[in-house]
Amino acid sequence: MIAVALCQTRPVHDADQGQLASLLSAYDNQVRAAEALSRSPGTSAEPDGPIVRIVGRDQGFVSAAVDLALDGDELDALIVRQRDFFRARGESVEWKTRGHDLPAGLPERLIAAGFVPEERETVLIGSAADMAAELEPDLSGDIVIRPVVEDADLRRIADLESEIWGQDLSGLGADLIALVGGGNAVVFVAEADGRIVSAAWVVFLPDTEFAGMWGGSTLAAWRGRGIYRALVSRRARLAVERGVRYLQVDASDDSRPILERLGFVAVTTTTPYVWKPDA
Repeated sequence: MIAVALCQTRPVHDADQGQLASLLSAYDNQVRAAEALSRSPGTSAEPDGPIVRIVGRDQGFVSAAVDLALDGDELDALIVRQRDFFRARGESVEWKTRGHDLPAGLPERLIAAGFVPEERETVLIGSAADMAAELEPDLSGDIVIRPVVEDADLRRIADLESEIWGQDLSGLGADLIALVGGGNAVVFVAEADGRIVSAAWVVFLPDTEFAGMWGGSTLAAWRGRGIYRALVSRRARLAVERGVRYLQVDASDDSRPILERLGFVAVTTTTPYVWKPDA
Protein backbone atom coordinates (compact mmCIF):
# COMPACT_ATOMS: atom_id res chain seq x y z
CA MET A 1 0.00 0.00 0.00
CA ILE A 2 2.82 2.42 0.85
CA ALA A 3 4.68 1.50 -2.32
CA VAL A 4 1.77 2.74 -4.44
CA ALA A 5 1.79 6.10 -2.70
CA LEU A 6 5.55 6.51 -3.12
CA CYS A 7 5.40 5.65 -6.80
CA GLN A 8 2.81 8.35 -7.39
CA THR A 9 4.28 11.14 -5.31
CA ARG A 10 8.09 10.85 -5.68
CA PRO A 11 9.05 12.56 -2.38
CA VAL A 12 12.22 14.60 -2.75
CA HIS A 13 13.10 14.68 0.95
CA ASP A 14 14.85 11.74 2.52
CA ALA A 15 12.26 9.79 4.47
CA ASP A 16 12.61 6.14 5.32
CA GLN A 17 9.82 3.63 4.83
CA GLY A 18 9.08 3.62 8.55
CA GLN A 19 8.57 7.38 8.68
CA LEU A 20 6.36 7.37 5.61
CA ALA A 21 4.30 4.49 6.93
CA SER A 22 3.89 6.30 10.27
CA LEU A 23 2.82 9.56 8.63
CA LEU A 24 0.38 7.85 6.30
CA SER A 25 -1.12 5.85 9.15
CA ALA A 26 -1.57 9.00 11.23
CA TYR A 27 -3.19 10.72 8.24
CA ASP A 28 -5.60 7.85 7.59
CA ASN A 29 -6.51 7.34 11.24
CA GLN A 30 -6.81 10.99 12.26
CA VAL A 31 -7.38 13.32 9.30
CA ARG A 32 -9.75 11.05 7.43
CA ALA A 33 -11.68 10.23 10.58
CA ALA A 34 -12.09 13.95 11.31
CA GLU A 35 -13.10 14.58 7.69
CA ALA A 36 -16.02 12.19 8.14
CA LEU A 37 -17.49 14.26 10.97
CA SER A 38 -19.93 17.12 10.46
CA ARG A 39 -18.00 20.31 11.26
CA SER A 40 -20.02 23.14 9.75
CA PRO A 41 -23.27 24.49 11.23
CA GLY A 42 -26.29 23.12 9.41
CA THR A 43 -24.54 19.99 8.08
CA SER A 44 -24.92 16.37 9.09
CA ALA A 45 -22.79 13.24 8.72
CA GLU A 46 -24.68 10.16 7.52
CA PRO A 47 -22.89 6.77 7.54
CA ASP A 48 -23.62 4.31 4.74
CA GLY A 49 -21.49 1.20 5.16
CA PRO A 50 -17.81 2.09 4.59
CA ILE A 51 -18.51 5.72 3.64
CA VAL A 52 -19.87 8.81 5.35
CA ARG A 53 -21.74 11.43 3.34
CA ILE A 54 -21.81 15.03 4.49
CA VAL A 55 -25.15 16.69 3.79
CA GLY A 56 -26.25 20.30 4.14
CA ARG A 57 -23.69 22.18 2.07
CA ASP A 58 -24.19 23.45 -1.46
CA GLN A 59 -22.24 20.38 -2.60
CA GLY A 60 -22.40 17.01 -0.90
CA PHE A 61 -19.24 15.24 0.19
CA VAL A 62 -18.34 11.56 0.51
CA SER A 63 -15.57 10.46 2.86
CA ALA A 64 -14.56 6.85 2.38
CA ALA A 65 -12.58 4.29 4.35
CA VAL A 66 -9.08 3.41 3.11
CA ASP A 67 -10.34 -0.06 2.16
CA LEU A 68 -14.00 -0.16 1.21
CA ALA A 69 -13.94 -3.98 1.49
CA LEU A 70 -16.40 -4.02 -1.40
CA ASP A 71 -16.02 -4.67 -5.10
CA GLY A 72 -18.06 -5.60 -8.13
CA ASP A 73 -21.83 -5.13 -7.95
CA GLU A 74 -21.75 -4.20 -4.25
CA LEU A 75 -19.34 -1.34 -4.86
CA ASP A 76 -21.30 -0.15 -7.88
CA ALA A 77 -24.48 -0.13 -5.79
CA LEU A 78 -22.79 1.94 -3.06
CA ILE A 79 -21.60 4.52 -5.60
CA VAL A 80 -24.96 4.75 -7.36
CA ARG A 81 -26.73 5.10 -4.02
CA GLN A 82 -24.68 8.21 -3.16
CA ARG A 83 -25.16 9.67 -6.64
CA ASP A 84 -28.91 9.14 -6.54
CA PHE A 85 -29.20 10.47 -3.00
CA PHE A 86 -27.78 13.83 -4.09
CA ARG A 87 -29.59 13.70 -7.42
CA ALA A 88 -32.85 13.68 -5.45
CA ARG A 89 -31.66 16.79 -3.61
CA GLY A 90 -30.65 18.50 -6.85
CA GLU A 91 -27.07 18.84 -5.57
CA SER A 92 -23.64 17.90 -6.85
CA VAL A 93 -21.43 15.63 -4.76
CA GLU A 94 -17.67 15.11 -4.37
CA TRP A 95 -16.22 11.68 -3.60
CA LYS A 96 -12.67 12.24 -2.35
CA THR A 97 -10.23 9.45 -3.20
CA ARG A 98 -6.58 8.83 -2.30
CA GLY A 99 -3.90 7.13 -4.37
CA HIS A 100 -3.52 4.22 -1.92
CA ASP A 101 -7.24 3.50 -1.50
CA LEU A 102 -8.70 0.04 -2.11
CA PRO A 103 -10.08 -1.46 -4.21
CA ALA A 104 -7.74 -0.14 -6.88
CA GLY A 105 -10.57 -0.06 -9.42
CA LEU A 106 -12.63 2.51 -7.49
CA PRO A 107 -11.81 5.46 -9.84
CA GLU A 108 -13.00 3.53 -12.91
CA ARG A 109 -16.25 2.60 -11.19
CA LEU A 110 -16.85 6.22 -10.13
CA ILE A 111 -16.35 7.35 -13.73
CA ALA A 112 -18.74 4.66 -14.96
CA ALA A 113 -21.38 6.08 -12.59
CA GLY A 114 -20.96 9.58 -14.04
CA PHE A 115 -18.41 11.06 -11.64
CA VAL A 116 -15.74 13.24 -13.26
CA PRO A 117 -12.16 13.42 -11.92
CA GLU A 118 -10.78 16.84 -11.07
CA GLU A 119 -7.14 17.83 -10.67
CA ARG A 120 -5.01 15.37 -8.71
CA GLU A 121 -3.10 16.88 -5.79
CA THR A 122 -0.34 15.58 -3.54
CA VAL A 123 -0.94 15.01 0.17
CA LEU A 124 2.02 16.49 2.07
CA ILE A 125 2.67 16.36 5.81
CA GLY A 126 5.15 18.44 7.75
CA SER A 127 6.16 19.12 11.33
CA ALA A 128 4.45 22.26 12.60
CA ALA A 129 7.43 23.02 14.84
CA ASP A 130 9.86 22.72 11.94
CA MET A 131 7.74 24.96 9.75
CA ALA A 132 7.39 27.54 12.52
CA ALA A 133 11.17 27.60 12.96
CA GLU A 134 11.67 28.55 9.30
CA LEU A 135 12.48 32.23 8.87
CA GLU A 136 9.60 34.12 7.35
CA PRO A 137 10.76 35.80 4.13
CA ASP A 138 11.12 39.56 4.16
CA LEU A 139 8.17 40.95 2.28
CA SER A 140 8.28 44.35 0.65
CA GLY A 141 6.84 47.11 2.79
CA ASP A 142 3.66 47.34 0.74
CA ILE A 143 2.60 43.76 1.59
CA VAL A 144 0.90 43.17 4.93
CA ILE A 145 -0.27 39.80 6.28
CA ARG A 146 -3.08 39.82 8.82
CA PRO A 147 -5.85 37.55 10.12
CA VAL A 148 -9.41 38.39 9.10
CA VAL A 149 -12.76 37.52 10.66
CA GLU A 150 -15.22 40.01 9.17
CA ASP A 151 -17.75 38.65 6.69
CA ALA A 152 -16.88 41.38 4.20
CA ASP A 153 -13.22 40.36 4.17
CA LEU A 154 -14.09 36.69 3.78
CA ARG A 155 -16.29 37.52 0.79
CA ARG A 156 -13.43 39.54 -0.68
CA ILE A 157 -11.37 36.35 -0.58
CA ALA A 158 -14.06 34.62 -2.65
CA ASP A 159 -13.80 37.48 -5.16
CA LEU A 160 -10.02 37.02 -5.22
CA GLU A 161 -10.30 33.28 -5.88
CA SER A 162 -12.87 33.90 -8.63
CA GLU A 163 -10.47 36.33 -10.31
CA ILE A 164 -7.48 33.99 -10.02
CA TRP A 165 -9.25 30.90 -11.32
CA GLY A 166 -11.52 32.61 -13.86
CA GLN A 167 -14.74 31.10 -12.53
CA ASP A 168 -17.50 31.95 -10.11
CA LEU A 169 -16.28 30.91 -6.66
CA SER A 170 -18.53 33.29 -4.75
CA GLY A 171 -19.84 30.38 -2.66
CA LEU A 172 -16.43 30.21 -0.96
CA GLY A 173 -17.37 33.31 1.01
CA ALA A 174 -20.18 31.50 2.81
CA ASP A 175 -17.93 28.48 3.39
CA LEU A 176 -15.23 30.63 5.01
CA ILE A 177 -17.78 32.46 7.14
CA ALA A 178 -19.06 29.10 8.41
CA LEU A 179 -15.50 27.86 9.03
CA VAL A 180 -14.50 30.91 11.03
CA GLY A 181 -17.81 30.86 12.89
CA GLY A 182 -17.20 27.27 13.94
CA GLY A 183 -14.08 28.35 15.85
CA ASN A 184 -11.70 25.83 14.29
CA ALA A 185 -10.24 27.93 11.47
CA VAL A 186 -8.14 31.07 11.13
CA VAL A 187 -7.94 32.96 7.84
CA PHE A 188 -5.02 35.15 6.79
CA VAL A 189 -4.78 37.59 3.89
CA ALA A 190 -1.85 39.30 2.23
CA GLU A 191 -2.79 42.85 1.31
CA ALA A 192 -1.08 45.45 -0.84
CA ASP A 193 -2.44 48.99 -0.75
CA GLY A 194 -5.64 47.67 0.77
CA ARG A 195 -6.20 45.05 -1.91
CA ILE A 196 -6.16 41.34 -1.05
CA VAL A 197 -3.56 39.69 -3.30
CA SER A 198 -3.43 36.29 -1.57
CA ALA A 199 -5.29 34.40 1.14
CA ALA A 200 -4.81 31.18 3.08
CA TRP A 201 -6.39 29.51 6.06
CA VAL A 202 -5.61 26.86 8.61
CA VAL A 203 -8.27 24.44 9.89
CA PHE A 204 -7.66 22.80 13.26
CA LEU A 205 -8.99 19.25 13.53
CA PRO A 206 -10.30 18.64 17.06
CA ASP A 207 -9.00 15.59 18.90
CA THR A 208 -6.18 15.06 16.39
CA GLU A 209 -2.51 16.04 16.08
CA PHE A 210 -3.25 17.75 12.75
CA ALA A 211 -4.22 21.05 11.22
CA GLY A 212 -5.00 21.38 7.53
CA MET A 213 -3.64 24.26 5.47
CA TRP A 214 -5.75 25.51 2.57
CA GLY A 215 -5.73 28.33 0.04
CA GLY A 216 -2.57 30.20 -0.82
CA SER A 217 -3.60 31.28 -4.32
CA THR A 218 -1.94 34.55 -5.30
CA LEU A 219 -2.69 37.07 -8.03
CA ALA A 220 -0.30 36.55 -10.94
CA ALA A 221 1.32 39.99 -10.61
CA TRP A 222 2.25 39.27 -6.98
CA ARG A 223 3.76 35.80 -7.35
CA GLY A 224 7.43 35.12 -6.74
CA ARG A 225 7.67 37.55 -3.80
CA GLY A 226 7.59 35.04 -0.95
CA ILE A 227 3.92 35.57 -0.08
CA TYR A 228 2.99 31.88 -0.17
CA ARG A 229 5.93 30.92 2.02
CA ALA A 230 5.13 33.74 4.46
CA LEU A 231 1.57 32.49 4.77
CA VAL A 232 2.86 28.98 5.53
CA SER A 233 5.16 30.35 8.23
CA ARG A 234 2.42 32.46 9.83
CA ARG A 235 -0.01 29.54 10.01
CA ALA A 236 2.68 27.17 11.31
CA ARG A 237 3.48 29.48 14.22
CA LEU A 238 -0.20 29.64 15.12
CA ALA A 239 -0.45 25.84 14.93
CA VAL A 240 2.47 25.44 17.35
CA GLU A 241 0.83 27.88 19.75
CA ARG A 242 -2.23 25.61 19.73
CA GLY A 243 -0.25 22.43 20.34
CA VAL A 244 -0.54 20.99 16.83
CA ARG A 245 2.10 18.43 15.81
CA TYR A 246 1.49 18.03 12.08
CA LEU A 247 0.47 20.28 9.20
CA GLN A 248 -1.20 18.68 6.21
CA VAL A 249 -1.68 20.14 2.73
CA ASP A 250 -3.40 18.94 -0.44
CA ALA A 251 -0.87 20.60 -2.73
CA SER A 252 -1.12 21.60 -6.36
CA ASP A 253 1.83 21.01 -8.65
CA ASP A 254 2.73 24.70 -8.19
CA SER A 255 2.71 24.59 -4.38
CA ARG A 256 4.29 21.19 -3.89
CA PRO A 257 7.94 22.14 -4.68
CA ILE A 258 7.80 25.08 -2.27
CA LEU A 259 6.44 22.91 0.53
CA GLU A 260 8.93 20.10 -0.09
CA ARG A 261 11.80 22.58 0.11
CA LEU A 262 10.43 23.60 3.51
CA GLY A 263 10.50 19.97 4.66
CA PHE A 264 7.02 18.62 3.92
CA VAL A 265 6.89 14.94 2.93
CA ALA A 266 4.65 13.53 0.19
CA VAL A 267 2.70 10.51 1.45
CA THR A 268 0.00 9.90 -1.18
CA THR A 269 -2.17 11.67 -3.74
CA THR A 270 -5.79 12.79 -3.63
CA THR A 271 -8.26 13.18 -6.48
CA PRO A 272 -11.83 14.44 -6.14
CA TYR A 273 -14.48 12.78 -8.29
CA VAL A 274 -17.49 15.03 -8.76
CA TRP A 275 -20.99 14.27 -10.00
CA LYS A 276 -23.24 17.15 -11.01
CA PRO A 277 -26.99 17.06 -11.66
CA ASP A 278 -26.55 18.64 -15.09
CA ALA A 279 -23.88 16.16 -16.19
